Amino acid sequence: MQVNLHDAKANLSRYVEQALDGDKNVIARAGQPLVKPVPVSTTPRHRRLGFMRTKGIATAGLKGDFADDINAMFG
Repeated sequence: MQVNLHDAKANLSRYVEQALDGDKNVIARAGQPLVKPVPVSTTPRHRRLGFMRTKGIATAGLKGDFADDINAMFG
């Protein structure tokens, strides 16, 4: 369905709801098509936090294993 720009401004909420429902509207000015309102994709983003969680476990004695090296570097 083609709607006039003035009508689209006056009834924006209605046309947004229609776009979310999948209706195909075209907003036109002076009979010339300008834009098609479409809903924004809501694909879930991949979480990167904790992506190495299962790749290995640091041992409790890890700090002690390098204590001499750390002391030599930063004395």
